[in-house]
Amino acid sequence: MKAATSFGGGGKDDSSASVSTKNNKPKYSRFTQQELSACKPILTPGWVISSFIVIGVVFIPIGLASLFASEHLVEIVERYDTDCIPPAYRNNSLHYIRASETNKTCTRTFNVPKHMKSPVFIYYELDNYYQNHRRYVKSRSNTQLRGKASESATDTCKPEAVTSNGQPVVPCGLVAWSLFNDTYRFSVKNEVLDVSKKNIAWKSDQENKFGSDVYPKNFQSGSLIGGGKLNSSIPLSEQVDLIVWMRTAALPTFRKLYGKIERDLPANTTITVIIQNNYNTYSFGGKKKLVLSTTSCLGGKDNFLGSAYLFVGGLCLFLAVCFILVYVLRPRPIGDPSYLSWNRNPGG
Repeated sequence: MKAATSFGGGGKDDSSASVSTKNNKPKYSRFTQQELSACKPILTPGWVISSFIVIGVVFIPIGLASLFASEHLVEIVERYDTDCIPPAYRNNSLHYIRASETNKTCTRTFNVPKHMKSPVFIYYELDNYYQNHRRYVKSRSNTQLRGKASESATDTCKPEAVTSNGQPVVPCGLVAWSLFNDTYRFSVKNEVLDVSKKNIAWKSDQENKFGSDVYPKNFQSGSLIGGGKLNSSIPLSEQVDLIVWMRTAALPTFRKLYGKIERDLPANTTITVIIQNNYNTYSFGGKKKLVLSTTSCLGGKDNFLGSAYLFVGGLCLFLAVCFILVYVLRPRPIGDPSYLSWNRNPGG
């Protein structure tokens, strides 16, 4: 009798569990039951060949247009880090760049090969410079850059976080500390060319990442000077050279915008550049180049995009021709089960 009672109780529990399970079932829908209509295209030879032909016909003209636009741009690249070292210091470039008494002024001249339409963009290019290094990238404080109330937020800026007296460095971190500080002065026939700094930094960076109430403080005041200095009376949101520099590059060879020459430069014009060769790339075997370039609707001079389009388009046309030959020379019906491996070798 006791066992029967126990059995009955168990039956009651099972009934409750089944009701609970029933109530927890998801609401019926065609989506949960996978009853929605599905598109299952059959890749017939005609569809495959047509797709490759369309891709090739579309990509090849785009590639040709990209290469055409790139080839009509004018770009002047001048490496100056080695030639700007005086002959007496050729074997001791580190002493030359670190010593305060050495003359860092260097004069270079070059000719404009083709007519350069305004604006002419000025870049400095650095090679073998790893701005993407983990410790380097992390050594900055975005919180400090945005607002004056966060000047003491320097925990992520080591080793350039505070001065020897414990005062916060603004802007702190290795990225700001290593600011590029070579300068260029351009002239044509003794006429100085104005270099505009307007709109060389991203507008979003100036408005959102660098505060208008944050001013440089204790910057480059230690015993070891890293790079350029900043005007303490100008807020960070207007320090465009700093803003450009602090958008770190992903590759060891990169260019950053220095300024713009807002006038045309006719062909065969001789440009004289007075360079202040201050930035130390000699300690790690880096290279420094000055670049003058025009732009198009696709950006600066770059043949990679056009070459990539031509390669993909040409490859698709080549595959289309191969598939056409195979389809014509060795056709077979679609869905023929005799081509299955177990039907071709029934004895195996």
